[in-house]
Amino acid sequence: MQTSELRMLVVLSEEMNMRKASERLFVSQPALSQRLQSIEKSWGFQLFIRSQKGLTLTPAGEKVISFAREVVFNEDKVKEEILELEGEVHGTLKLAVASIIGQNWLPKVLKTYVRKYPHAKISLITGWSSEILRSMYEDHVHIGIIRGNPEWKGMKEHLLTDTLYLVDTEISQIEDVLHTERPFIQFKSDSTYFQDIQDWWHRKFQTSPKRTIVVDQIETCKQMALNGIGYAILPSVTLKEDEREIFKVPLLDEEGKPLKRDTWLIGFETSFKLKQVQAFIDIVKEHKQLENTF
Repeated sequence: MQTSELRMLVVLSEEMNMRKASERLFVSQPALSQRLQSIEKSWGFQLFIRSQKGLTLTPAGEKVISFAREVVFNEDKVKEEILELEGEVHGTLKLAVASIIGQNWLPKVLKTYVRKYPHAKISLITGWSSEILRSMYEDHVHIGIIRGNPEWKGMKEHLLTDTLYLVDTEISQIEDVLHTERPFIQFKSDSTYFQDIQDWWHRKFQTSPKRTIVVDQIETCKQMALNGIGYAILPSVTLKEDEREIFKVPLLDEEGKPLKRDTWLIGFETSFKLKQVQAFIDIVKEHKQLENTF
């Protein structure tokens, strides 16, 4: 099999959906389906079970996909090592980033990176911190950026600390939440964020919110709060100074200190030695210095 076919199988296994895979591969669904049938015929086994819900790997498919991932990974690694010999920053920078950071902090860093290193490519996935950690342990990416403070045995560098705010168009004091009928808008998270908020709430009020709305994305949560639907608790990294028609009340602990969330950059030492990775880390450090200046 050609490496391009193995890469196609890897994409199919990641998306488990013909439409999404065809979009990533820039081919039509019929062409992708035909290529998959040809590959399955060459192996002599069905690799995926098709259904209206998507794709499901067969036992034979699991074996072949494992092989495909290993070949693709090794080829990329050899290419990176060859490009390292040329001296310039080439290769693909593979990032897995917590969604909050990917939406609010990362774009300005990547803007500098792509302008400074036009020959380098970027592969970016966003998601929950648990998904980021899984991608790191499975060696799918070079760098992970995670929220909270989970255990990590590799290299770990602190990126930023942001504070938590109660955000609303009407509530200007934290105690007002006890008297309002407005809903508390929460976003789903698998990190300690949700538990931290729950613990703080019960320590502060010894009760639960009267009404809640749960959404799947933090940006949805923020927009609902900005549009006056209810109040939300959001980290400062998601808030902008020009959002003036809204109250931002800091959350304080029992000692009167602001509640905070940490963000970490993690990776393994072998990845940190790659030129495209080291170049990204250098730019991150430059941005940290600028942020600390203001």
